[in-house]
Amino acid sequence: MIALIASLAAFWRRIPKAVLFGVAILIQCALLVLMVADRMQILRKGVEVTLQTQPVDPRDLLRGDYVVLRYDISQVPAGALAGKLADARHPTVFVKLAPKADGVYQAVSVHAEPVAVTAPEVLIRGRVGNYGGSCGAGGRAFCDNLPIKYGLESYFVPEGEGRTLEQARNQQKLRIVAAVLPSGRAAIKRLLLDGKPVYEEPLY
Repeated sequence: MIALIASLAAFWRRIPKAVLFGVAILIQCALLVLMVADRMQILRKGVEVTLQTQPVDPRDLLRGDYVVLRYDISQVPAGALAGKLADARHPTVFVKLAPKADGVYQAVSVHAEPVAVTAPEVLIRGRVGNYGGSCGAGGRAFCDNLPIKYGLESYFVPEGEGRTLEQARNQQKLRIVAAVLPSGRAAIKRLLLDGKPVYEEPLY
């Protein structure tokens, strides 16, 4: 075993640094392409759901050129999960969404595993804060209300345009349309200001 390790080490030392650098660049490019392709799949094939944004703590406003977003579904009653032990520090949950009369989706229930839904219901995947909110003995049980993040909590905007969106968000005039795959993975597809599209993610 030691001889094998020494042999591999010698092999790597013989490879020119320029070649190793090139391989590292190619790997990074491949990962970037995979990430873009994955997002394209969500935007192209995901079911569209409209979500209402909520005001954000003034201490957590615009950071750089992106807007911090919070939703009606960012805090969800735990239901049957309340008091149960979480199996991870940031446990994955699946939230069943259904549209209200105005077309905005609201949380119906939350589950530790995927459950069946019937259109127009949608199941979206998220992660809960520390062990379900840090309740119960040892702080590892799900709380009665769960803080959940869906990967939709920020949106990059052109420089200097974030303040307008922040004001609209804090006045609850800003909504987002997210694309959600059957697996529950989601991505922001467009932003709506007073019901009208203001930003749209390209599908390529």
